[in-house]
Amino acid sequence: MTPAARPVTPPDGSRRAALLVPGGGLVSARVAWRHSLRFRLALTYSLLALVLILLTSLGVVTLLLSRMDQQFTDRLNERADTLAEAFTGAQQGLGRTAGSASAYTMLIDTQGVVYATSPILREFNDAPFPFGTQGQVSVQDTSVRAVQRPVGDFGTIWVGLPEVDLIAARQSALSALLLALIVAPLLLLLTGWWVGRRALSGLEHAANLADRIDPTRSLATLPLPAQEDEVHRLLTAINRLLVRIEDGQAREKQLLGQIVHELGAPLTVLKASLQRAEERTNDPEVQRASLVADELTFTTQDLMQLARGELEMKLAWHYIPARTLRGRVDRLVPGTTFTGDWEGGILCDPDRLTQALRNLLANARRAAGPEGTVTLNLTETPEWLTFTVRDSGPGLPAELGEQIFQPFVSGSGSSGLGLSVSRQIALMHGGTLTGENHPGGGALFTLAIPGAALGDDSDEPDEEETDLLNEPPLPARS
Repeated sequence: MTPAARPVTPPDGSRRAALLVPGGGLVSARVAWRHSLRFRLALTYSLLALVLILLTSLGVVTLLLSRMDQQFTDRLNERADTLAEAFTGAQQGLGRTAGSASAYTMLIDTQGVVYATSPILREFNDAPFPFGTQGQVSVQDTSVRAVQRPVGDFGTIWVGLPEVDLIAARQSALSALLLALIVAPLLLLLTGWWVGRRALSGLEHAANLADRIDPTRSLATLPLPAQEDEVHRLLTAINRLLVRIEDGQAREKQLLGQIVHELGAPLTVLKASLQRAEERTNDPEVQRASLVADELTFTTQDLMQLARGELEMKLAWHYIPARTLRGRVDRLVPGTTFTGDWEGGILCDPDRLTQALRNLLANARRAAGPEGTVTLNLTETPEWLTFTVRDSGPGLPAELGEQIFQPFVSGSGSSGLGLSVSRQIALMHGGTLTGENHPGGGALFTLAIPGAALGDDSDEPDEEETDLLNEPPLPARS
């Protein structure tokens, strides 16, 4: 019989939903977009491309404008040379040449007075030449670039060419460059994001596969992509690492199993001999030795469970009276004060739950000392059974925190396996185990497992459960 998988909220006040199946599950979350590799690649690609586009565009625009300006200057010089040649040549007339050759033309005598102009410059006639040697002037709000040429006896000819078209072309080129610098970054970023997403899709898939690896459940190798690229090499390296981890775990389990096997047989004989001696002599020293043998027996049990791991541990579900469980732990850890409601029933693996509570009570008794108090309280709600173990000892070391539940971490001089095993058993029952310091002093451990209603849809217990209702208190299995 197994409890039904059902999301519930643990009674410790946390808001995380847990799926009540043996072993629990992993929770994965997507990385924020600003921390993603493809965003950084797209941004870097966009910035580099923008710099290259800016430099290239500036070079192209500068070259284009320079060529346009050179062509404009060449045309102006060509026009000035043509007019100067026409005025100095034989049989050419001033009015005919000036009127047909350029709209911006003036003849200046040797005294610097304008004596002939194009129609558009008539206002300068018979007046001193106003522009001197300036190469760029403004005529009637029009920018004009000008040059001068000598024309023999006539004096000097001044020829100008309006820059309206050149200025318009320059403004158009700069506007196009500015527009490109505004639009290009956005297009580059979107393109880079899309290209990066497609290019890194294999890497994202590999990350999702690696994120689902749970060494406590399986170390199966990851599937490799067909294309032998960087992602293929990454997954290959992860697979080699998984193989090494699996080999290391196998060696550790084998070593622990051998240690437990070597310790188990002598401890079993020693425990039986001490029990017989205790029955015959009732000697306090023999009783203490028997308790030490019990302690060593349970330590070997914890080592065996650590060697087997969560994958190999199976729960044997039974529905037993709470008083049966109470009798078991009372025999294993004498001197415990029981409070709460012990009249109901519990759906659990009796041996495993006994082992978990025994570890908690043994740690509490060790912390409280012979004269201290250890209390086990049971409360029941429609969804949860909560066991609370409190002692009168010094409390949990603040610097350990959650590390107290890791194997071989102890704050009381014990093996450091009991709390780790107890939490593992609680999780396999679909529950939780937490520890804290009680405000009134001492340590407080809370073990909560789902109530029987979560896993049994029928109202009547089966035949096996009925047989267990009157089960006498028994020691936990070794």
